[in-house]
Amino acid sequence: MVLQLADVILTEHGLYLLLGVVLLYLGAEVLVKGAAGLALGIGLHAALVGVTVVAFATTAPELFIGVLSGVEGDAQLGLGAILGSNIANIGLVLGVSALIRPLSVSREVVRKHVPFMALAAVLVVAFGMDGTIGRIEGGVFLLALAGFTVVLYRGAAAENAAVDESGAVADGGAVVEEMPDVDAGGLSIRHVVYLLIGLALLFFGSRWLIDGGRSMLYQLGFTQRLIGLTVLAFGTSLPEFAASVVAAARGEADFSVGNVVGSNIYNVLAVLGLLAVIVPVFVSSGVSSFDFPALIAFTVAAVAVMLRGGEIARLDGAVLVGGYLVFFYLLLP
Repeated sequence: MVLQLADVILTEHGLYLLLGVVLLYLGAEVLVKGAAGLALGIGLHAALVGVTVVAFATTAPELFIGVLSGVEGDAQLGLGAILGSNIANIGLVLGVSALIRPLSVSREVVRKHVPFMALAAVLVVAFGMDGTIGRIEGGVFLLALAGFTVVLYRGAAAENAAVDESGAVADGGAVVEEMPDVDAGGLSIRHVVYLLIGLALLFFGSRWLIDGGRSMLYQLGFTQRLIGLTVLAFGTSLPEFAASVVAAARGEADFSVGNVVGSNIYNVLAVLGLLAVIVPVFVSSGVSSFDFPALIAFTVAAVAVMLRGGEIARLDGAVLVGGYLVFFYLLLP
């Protein structure tokens, strides 16, 4: 199996897959800079940009993968990428971040954001148990997303009121303030260029990741569901992985946790919601019997750890990473 995998990776399809992963990562990074810069330029506060624009932009790879797969009639790929990405965010991203440094969990995240992450996981399982996630269910996801957005805006407004005269910003705004190419000095053509380049990189990266990953893993006996749960899920989780690991290394625990929680919410409510509105998503028996229970198990583990004592310790991180490795092993054909 290992030698066969090495031979397949060295083919043209393997090259497209690797290039797709790289372009998705670069596209998300550039898109964050452009979108955040434009938002700041029109007067939005950095804290608000951090919890809305930046959080959603890191989910852009999943959005492109989901929409493209749905348009091309491969909604199973999109569903697999969404479920796999959420599981990877908890097991791999949050786990590795906690291994680097124990992560404190703010009461704001536990009180306002974690319930929406749990709600998203419950909704996708409840809606998918009949074998199809249709347009009505997609509409419900988008309505729940609207409710989450209202919560974010109210939280950001409260943060704005608490900002002192020095301009210090809590949590999500920090990632914006540290970007050398983002400033609040008005609209800039540079930010528009960043935005357009980011969108282009995401489009081509998604296209190459889908084509390369699908062709390469078909040769190894993977189904559409497994391709979405593995290579597409990992590729689209790279922005979250990079952002959370770097934040953990810098001691910005709130951002590491918030990034994972926010990404899992957007993946289901925004990406799967839009995908289901475009085309009904078929849910196979394998998804119902294995993927859904895995998603619920990882979500329950994350929520339990966050509620337990306000900190995700290194031991918790080791358990999460170990759980993800077991999950990945059980997926292999």
